[in-house]
Amino acid sequence: MRVAVDVMGGDHGPDVVVGGLKMALEAGFLPEKLYLVGQRPSIDQALRMHGLRLEGLEIVHANEVLTMEDRPVHAVRRKPDCSIVRAMELVATAQADAVISMGNTGGIFAAATFKLGRLPGVDRGAIAAVIPTPEHAFVLVDAGANIECKPQHLVQYAVMGSVYARKVLQMERPRVGLMNVGREDGKGNELTQEAFRLLRQTHLNFVGNIEGHDLFADRVDVVVTDGFVGNVILKTCESLALAMFGMLRRELNRNVKRRLGAILASNAFRALRRRLDPEAYGGAPLLGFRGTVLKVHGSARERAWCSALLITAETLRHHVRELIAREIAAVNSVLAGQPATSASSLT
Repeated sequence: MRVAVDVMGGDHGPDVVVGGLKMALEAGFLPEKLYLVGQRPSIDQALRMHGLRLEGLEIVHANEVLTMEDRPVHAVRRKPDCSIVRAMELVATAQADAVISMGNTGGIFAAATFKLGRLPGVDRGAIAAVIPTPEHAFVLVDAGANIECKPQHLVQYAVMGSVYARKVLQMERPRVGLMNVGREDGKGNELTQEAFRLLRQTHLNFVGNIEGHDLFADRVDVVVTDGFVGNVILKTCESLALAMFGMLRRELNRNVKRRLGAILASNAFRALRRRLDPEAYGGAPLLGFRGTVLKVHGSARERAWCSALLITAETLRHHVRELIAREIAAVNSVLAGQPATSASSLT
């Protein structure tokens, strides 16, 4: 297992990345090779601060950083020495198997597209977001990469999300739902109606159309939609969770009686926060590329980075990329009315 970590571009710098790495090593993360990509002086300082020495660790210096203000496609081309590009090149040249980055999401996606390329049969890569619920979690795909989609793209997102849910989240037979304005067959626009028809022809555990109130009702494990709707869902869920905890905190502090009640219920509140904590899932995988890519939130702290490294190890261990290629080939063949053929080389 060889992992390239882009340590630049986040809110807290290399110190948090190295701190998360130290936590992951203590939790059993054992890479054969680990590349820390970014500005060498900052990385050296973070390693000294944490007293971290690791056999197989190599610093890859990159002068530039892809900022949130950069236009992703132009910046990837105009900043060839930025940390995201350097990290992707390590995978493209077979020196690493995976990339983890907390940088500009569009920049990571553009770098993966240009430097790695898509898997055979995959028309478009996608961002998958793991969203916690009171019972378990669901995979939302696409979470913002592709604003305009065709029906076959949604089918491929369903395949990729199902593989990720099955192998990384350990869901035996993930239930796949198509985001729509109603559950009934025939609902929605031309995109969702045709995607519905195609999904019914696949091997997936397709449960049909779902609506917004199904997301947290334990009815679905993989939510399929275009990137426009998916990003709205993702941002709404994130902001709603913050708003709810904020409202709860304010109400519990209104008077002494409520504060005493909050103390008595503190264990329950902590359990709820742990269950709904997105940092446990590390970040958002970019699926459909010739390499494993994980996007970590820019504001992530050490625990999120620890989770990201452990999740990446699981993704590699279960050969998620290779499984996606095989299942995409099989589904494409079914939809084309042809016998399935093996996918071409993944290197």
